[in-house]
Amino acid sequence: MRANFFTNFKDMKTSLVLSLDTRRSKKDGTYPIILRLTHGRKTTSIAMGFSVLKSEWDDRKKRVKRSYKGVTSINRLNTLLAKEKIDAMDIINKLQDKKRLHRMGIMQLKDLIATKSHYESFFKFGERVIEEMKEMKRFGNAEAYNQVLKAIRKFMSGSDLTFNEINYEFLVNFEKHHLSKEGNSINGAASYLKGVRAIYNKAIKMGYAEKDGHPFEFYTIRTTPTAKRALDIEHLKKIINLELKPGHHLFDYRNYFVLSYMLYGISFIDLAYLKMENIIDGRLKFKRKKTGKLYDIKLFPQLEALLAHYTVGKRKSDYIFDIIFRNDPELAYKDAKWERLRYNKGLKELGELCGIETRLTSYVSRHSFATQAMLHKVPVVAISAMLGHSKLSTTQIYLKDLPNNILDEYNVLIQST
Repeated sequence: MRANFFTNFKDMKTSLVLSLDTRRSKKDGTYPIILRLTHGRKTTSIAMGFSVLKSEWDDRKKRVKRSYKGVTSINRLNTLLAKEKIDAMDIINKLQDKKRLHRMGIMQLKDLIATKSHYESFFKFGERVIEEMKEMKRFGNAEAYNQVLKAIRKFMSGSDLTFNEINYEFLVNFEKHHLSKEGNSINGAASYLKGVRAIYNKAIKMGYAEKDGHPFEFYTIRTTPTAKRALDIEHLKKIINLELKPGHHLFDYRNYFVLSYMLYGISFIDLAYLKMENIIDGRLKFKRKKTGKLYDIKLFPQLEALLAHYTVGKRKSDYIFDIIFRNDPELAYKDAKWERLRYNKGLKELGELCGIETRLTSYVSRHSFATQAMLHKVPVVAISAMLGHSKLSTTQIYLKDLPNNILDEYNVLIQST
């Protein structure tokens, strides 16, 4: 085998050479064995995890001499080093075949080569994604991915899982396993499998998994229709007009629900993070935590009246609502998450108080806003923008069920023509 390996793509030259890094002497006088990577006229090194004396390295043959006493088998060590180089060469060849090599910087290529074997594990790659989400303060996404990893780990009984093992059969078996447990639903399995698909797609984009033989190419994630979440206008009015005095244990929860409905169906997490500084010239301006979409909503009198109870005496930097109490970003998210649990319990009681059989949750106000917007003939494109959806298909899920009385009216109209 030649000592040097070159890949040419147009004017891009990429080479890999096993070498002794004589620039970095260790305290014991040895030098690290490296893969010297050259790409696009730049050079860097990838540590192989071994170091030897200069006298123990054969620079012509690019291998460790038999005089090295640090391992029980010199042949096994040299075979291991050669395999690491071959694996790295294989990565470069595949990138060239896919016409991706020339678009990569040297550090991106180094990271891909150095971590390829580490991130062949679905779990280890998933953990990396979770950490990246936390760094970006996207704690909701991080939590969702963490739940996916927990479910798959439980299914694997603690064994590791490579991307190559995630195939059609694996997905079918996971769904069967999930549904075999009492209380589990098809939609629950779908939620986990969508997470698996999202992590898999990220791995493909970063070069840690292959697009060929994508497991979801033939496997369809099954779902079943969920119960209607939107309230009709009469039930909404019952909640809005319910007389509750400050200090009542449901007072804040009723207000949160109404505010969510009036603020384009704002999520509870976004509501929790609102600060006084978000109120500017009679408008509420904020970014949605989930998507980063910028909102700019006019505060009409009824909204201002509801907010006034919470804004008196507060500074610009204060949160509007007493939901988040800690400054650390991750702890702040936990404050909001725990209050959301209490909020949903309070909404259940609120529904009972108002004689509403539909189970109230933090999502009901959002779905109710979308449905009422549709009934008021607001264009679907506008509803999608107000909800902060990036796809119209997501909005259509919210609007999939027209109330029966509306369908009845349409039918009467059809029959009368």
